Amino acid sequence: MKKSWWILFLLSIAIMLPFIIPYLSLNPASSRIVISSRALQYPALVIHIVLALLALVTGFLQFHKTLRKNKPSLHVLLGKVYVSSVFISGGLALILIGYEPDYGRALSFLFLDLLWLFTTVKGFRAAMNKDFEAHKKWMIRSFAMTLTAVSARAFVPLLILTYLLLHRFSLPDGRMDMIEEVLDNNIWAALILNFIIVEWYLLKPRREQLSL
Repeated sequence: MKKSWWILFLLSIAIMLPFIIPYLSLNPASSRIVISSRALQYPALVIHIVLALLALVTGFLQFHKTLRKNKPSLHVLLGKVYVSSVFISGGLALILIGYEPDYGRALSFLFLDLLWLFTTVKGFRAAMNKDFEAHKKWMIRSFAMTLTAVSARAFVPLLILTYLLLHRFSLPDGRMDMIEEVLDNNIWAALILNFIIVEWYLLKPRREQLSL
């Protein structure tokens, strides 16, 4: 497998782990966001995060060329785990969006979640219909949505730099307001960029596409 695959895989896990570890204690006090319902919001949040991580790992394995070629049954099994993880995690995300107080962030999460579920459904249905060319394309789109969680966090330093450039390296409303604005827009930025990259890749002539 290409080194770039392993680098992206390990980098994605490294970026996500600091955000996931606080929830493994199952202590609402360790949550990175405000918890207003320990009976529904917090359990839904923990399960959503754990299954999203599972989707990330199994999604990467779906694009492991050697595994697909030599272990087709394992590829199918991991695909079922990926799809199930997305469906459950994405369904719980719809509940969690209702607890997001910021309208802009709630809207970005809603668009991301709906695209995540839609592309995964299309990929799953294509596989069931044995249209494997369409299946591959839709699962690439689905995984691009999965990776948005990684991209959104990786883009934060770049978005901070962009903010500073646009404000001529001043903080008109203070440092905390800058961070708030960046976090209000990092999902949109990652979603749009991931969408552009994946569609550019899929529209390239087949001979120019990287082997997956």
